[in-house]
Amino acid sequence: MPKVLLYITAKIIWNFLFYNTNFHENRAHVHVGKRGTEELCKIWLEPEVEMAKQGDLTDKQAKEVLDIAKRYQTKQLYQWKQFKEGKTIRIIKIKK
Repeated sequence: MPKVLLYITAKIIWNFLFYNTNFHENRAHVHVGKRGTEELCKIWLEPEVEMAKQGDLTDKQAKEVLDIAKRYQTKQLYQWKQFKEGKTIRIIKIKK
């Protein structure tokens, strides 16, 4: 599970990652959670950023990660392309 984006705040670290089992799925998406999250949420990155599955996140958390995904959509789509081509993914680290 390559990490794509780490979004670090004073209270929480959000992990955005790709599943290796999703390698053959054509529509770009990312899975998001924090430490201890049992079921990650899934966010489509194209054609528009939208929630596919909320997972264990609260409504407030889901809105927060969706907003983060929108802000960094272009960078994540680039990482998706790298992932699909079997190239190395560099983790994007954002500290707020």
